[in-house]
Amino acid sequence: MAQINVTNLTFSYEGSFDDIFEDVSFSIDTDWKLGLIGRNGKGKTTFLNLLLGKYNYKGTIGTSTVFDYFPYHISQEQMLLPAAEFVDVLKDQCQLWRVICELEQLCESTEILFRPFQELSPGERTKILLSVLFSGENDFLLIDEPTNHLDEKSREQVKEYLSCKKGFVLVSHDRDLLDACVDHVLVLNRQTIEVQNGNFSSWWENKERKDQFAKSENEKHLREIGKLKQAATRTSQWADKSENTKIGFDPIKEHDRFLDTRAYIGAKTKKMQSRVKQIEKRINREIEEKEGLLADLEQPIDLKIMPLIHHKDVLAHIRDYSLQYENGEKPVLTNITFDIQKGDRIAIHGENGCGKSTLIKMILEKAGVLDMHMPVVESGICETASGLVISYVNQDTSILTGSISKFCTEHNLDESLFCAILRQMDMERVQFQKNMENYSEGQKKKVLIAASLLTPAHLYVWDEPLNYIDVFTRMQIEKLLLTYQPTMLFVEHDTRFREKIETKTIRL
Repeated sequence: MAQINVTNLTFSYEGSFDDIFEDVSFSIDTDWKLGLIGRNGKGKTTFLNLLLGKYNYKGTIGTSTVFDYFPYHISQEQMLLPAAEFVDVLKDQCQLWRVICELEQLCESTEILFRPFQELSPGERTKILLSVLFSGENDFLLIDEPTNHLDEKSREQVKEYLSCKKGFVLVSHDRDLLDACVDHVLVLNRQTIEVQNGNFSSWWENKERKDQFAKSENEKHLREIGKLKQAATRTSQWADKSENTKIGFDPIKEHDRFLDTRAYIGAKTKKMQSRVKQIEKRINREIEEKEGLLADLEQPIDLKIMPLIHHKDVLAHIRDYSLQYENGEKPVLTNITFDIQKGDRIAIHGENGCGKSTLIKMILEKAGVLDMHMPVVESGICETASGLVISYVNQDTSILTGSISKFCTEHNLDESLFCAILRQMDMERVQFQKNMENYSEGQKKKVLIAASLLTPAHLYVWDEPLNYIDVFTRMQIEKLLLTYQPTMLFVEHDTRFREKIETKTIRL
């Protein structure tokens, strides 16, 4: 067991307008199972890279611990090889027998170690890399979003595996995973950083209480400041009125006044002016106490969507549909039957490689949204209603390059409205000056979702929209979809999100 002490840490990327960290200090224990929580762009992956010594920074990070990071970088040459041939390259002194032992804990066959890495599914690749990561001893492990692109079965296996381990930092936006696997949380708030005992749910419950208390205190201070300002104004007016009577008087109306009354009026005025200064000090004290109360408050703005109403009730009709690539050994899809009706929110569910994205792309091609020209052999019916307008969120973010302005021009979007939606999803304005290839993966996903929300459509087709998206935005999107109830076809492995949103499930 060792301590990692972070003291006065300040860091910003070269050429950036904003600091990622500014004079922050905290301590964590290497025996913890630590969940790292924060909004997209708050510096979660950056902090892991700072621990690895990849960047120069101000302040100190004091520890004797050795770090290792997931996911490992796999080169193009390694993609062609079986993992058994290069695990010792990924991790110094990694022994294959230890990797095999870890794979067994992940309920995975050791056969995958001897197949070319590029032929493995995302779940199989993740399990191999996690097995390599945990095959060492005494390392403090930095695990960055291990369940992205994994199906439900693989997620459950990874969740059970990590829940039995300790000595790691886990970056994830999967609420189920965090609840099952961590015993402490390190939270990158809007203005502060906090370390807390417990999992995501316990932290969230505490945060809701803390935010409610902050709002109550803020309202109390505002009321007190308002009363004090009124009292200061009244007293100041009385002091001015009294001061104006000090010189000159009407001997008929004020027959009992003498010249020495002037000193009495001056003393009375001075006393009232002193009272004004005391009230002003109290106002400043109240303002100081109020400052910072709402610094970390999460108040997501309600998003909006503009679905179109189609004249037909059935938007897509799939009957006994099968599909196979021309050079494929077996069908990708077999005898699929379902309809997409107005108001449906259909979740396509199944293991990696079962054809979820392929089915989505075929529906998009039938509707004229994509022109895939895929060399496939089809049978059965896959048709969409005429005049159907579809808004599509692709799981691939590599297509995003260049500026926001260029993106809006290419997609015929109103730039000011587009940026307003990104701001509502907590994207900072400074990001609008950067090229999108420099965004975090979560910020890129927000760009795709904002474009979809701004595109009126009969049907919204989202393919793994929440990969890399922070927890707060996930909740924001959940509320949006439950409020406006657009017709949707989506693939999403976040169990909590899927169970809240879906009205039907198609299992492949």
